[in-house]
Amino acid sequence: MDAQTLTYLFVAVSFALYIGIAVWSRAGSTGDFYVAGGGVHPVANGMATAADWMSAASFISMAGIIAFLGYDGAVYLMGWTGGYVLLAMLLAPYLRKFGEFTVPDFIGTRYYSNTARVVAVVSLIVISFTYVAGQMRGVGIVFSHFLGVPIDWGVAIGMLVVFFYAVLGGMKGITYTQVAQYCVLIFAYLVPAIFISLLITGVPVPQLGLGATVADGSGLAVLEKLDRTLVDLGFAPYTQGGKSTIDVFAITMALMLGTAGLPHVIVRFFTVPKVSDARRSAGWALLFIALLYTTAPAVGAFARLNFIDTVHDRAYGEVADWFHNWEDVGLIGWRDKNGDGRIQYGPGMPFEGKPEFAGEARGVDGQRMLLNAAREGTNEVYVDRDIMVLANPEIAMLPPWVIALVAAGSLAAALSTAAGLLLVISASVSHDLLKKTFARGLSDRQELLAARIAAASAIAIAGYLGVNPPGFVAQVVAFAFGLAAASLFPAILLGIFSLRMNREGAVAGMIAGLGFTFGYIAWFKFYAPHMNGPDAWWFGISPEGIGALGAALNFAVALTVSHFTAAPPASVVALVEDIRVPAGVSTPHMH
Repeated sequence: MDAQTLTYLFVAVSFALYIGIAVWSRAGSTGDFYVAGGGVHPVANGMATAADWMSAASFISMAGIIAFLGYDGAVYLMGWTGGYVLLAMLLAPYLRKFGEFTVPDFIGTRYYSNTARVVAVVSLIVISFTYVAGQMRGVGIVFSHFLGVPIDWGVAIGMLVVFFYAVLGGMKGITYTQVAQYCVLIFAYLVPAIFISLLITGVPVPQLGLGATVADGSGLAVLEKLDRTLVDLGFAPYTQGGKSTIDVFAITMALMLGTAGLPHVIVRFFTVPKVSDARRSAGWALLFIALLYTTAPAVGAFARLNFIDTVHDRAYGEVADWFHNWEDVGLIGWRDKNGDGRIQYGPGMPFEGKPEFAGEARGVDGQRMLLNAAREGTNEVYVDRDIMVLANPEIAMLPPWVIALVAAGSLAAALSTAAGLLLVISASVSHDLLKKTFARGLSDRQELLAARIAAASAIAIAGYLGVNPPGFVAQVVAFAFGLAAASLFPAILLGIFSLRMNREGAVAGMIAGLGFTFGYIAWFKFYAPHMNGPDAWWFGISPEGIGALGAALNFAVALTVSHFTAAPPASVVALVEDIRVPAGVSTPHMH
């Protein structure tokens, strides 16, 4: 069978599996819907957490970012992995012992304040919708390329699948669906990585292949060859970083703190039977995550080498079909600036923006060109870094079934995270805004109905954002992490470890951190992008890293305000002390 037929088959079988699991494990109560009844085994929860964690950004984008940024791309590995460790060690067990359904639930109860709860809900919804828009767009792009349907239809199919297992199954359905999705996505990531490592180095383990010698008789190591190749083309060496030390530190810290404050990952630790299981599931999740995260640097390096070998200085008519396929969906573009009919790859952009169908024309040799194309520079190739993992098997000419497997894996990654985010949004609306704030008389059945309606509404909004993404979707990844780092993380950490922290301090800290981070990123990303550079940044910290400063501001304001205002009630102090006692707790403590 060809790759197209196999892709249809693999995706159809995996989708049928996800929906079947959702029907089997459908939620019958709010406890099932929000936290899967609190009865998920630590190993299963570890797999589900890993699938929730490794979104389209991890599966599709991270290796692509590393492929094109080289050493500087390591901040994403350090930040995201370090953030998970921070979450697992400092937050997860204590939040599980507290035993509420959601992050705003913890903040509202701990700070005895509906204002704090509402600020947390607003932060959570903004963070979650920022993420989910990207996930749904990723689903649309994958469908568009692999299944030959328009991006809009791809988003619609993804919405339908997520609707089935998120609205019907709730957290219970999502948890066991994510276990299946983890198995699909990790297999889909590792198999092509092993194949390509064997082809390039003869070593079957990608992590070891990255440090091995290239099997071309040159005697050069992979990174050594990549450095030489890039320097010859005019790029900086792959292993040389271009960011300042303070910016690397700030971005890593912002990603760590933002990651530890991500509500859709935190809520996974509410689904296990007891506190000790939260720690165990965190350990399992870290192992499952490490399988992909330690492979990504090798995938990135191999992808960049393969891309250069198969594209640079090749006649346009002789490049493989994969190049033309991605060109047709606007994620690769070529402009023959010197008129020689050959593709020249080097530093700089061949276009003023990425190739889009609007305002586009065909060149004499069939090359993509924009009517407003910039003529500066010698580079003739535009390549969207998000395609590298998806295109890697095609570039390396792997068997069709491997290409189909990657399509199924990338959809599993995007859909698993989208479902987790949508559930967090629906739980915040139904449980925190309605049940705990504006409609306290809701019965369990009414709350479950409200949660399902909120989930369906959130899916509709997410689908709209996937079909009509704001122009800055690619830029708001930093925005989401900055918001999480500057708002939720400090409030949760202080809520667990500071007996003196009160509602006034928490609310003031969240608002200050949010306001500062929002303003800084909005200024440099949207209002004054022409000023976006190291000379204009405060302390040399980029918008991607400013969440670290926002978090510091949150801590400072919260601690100062709490010092000058009334101490929290004795009941809250007792609650915090109870959360911090590790021994003797084996049953959920549901309020």
